[in-house]
Amino acid sequence: MNIIYYLIPVAILFMVIGVIAFFWATKSEQFEDLEKQGLSILMDDVKPAKTDSGDETTAATKTAPLESASSSKNEL
Repeated sequence: MNIIYYLIPVAILFMVIGVIAFFWATKSEQFEDLEKQGLSILMDDVKPAKTDSGDETTAATKTAPLESASSSKNEL
């Protein structure tokens, strides 16, 4: 029977820790987008594209050469 005097404060302490953790998670926007991680496995990864030089780059980092910079060098 004496164990109940220890278990009740421990249970209340766990409950307070859980409530604090919940409010911290909602304040830091942990529950903002719940479907993103579930749908991310269905999305395809960006595949690297081959360039003329043979190196692989992603389509997002592939850029056209700057013509204005090369024309200004020729004028000098």
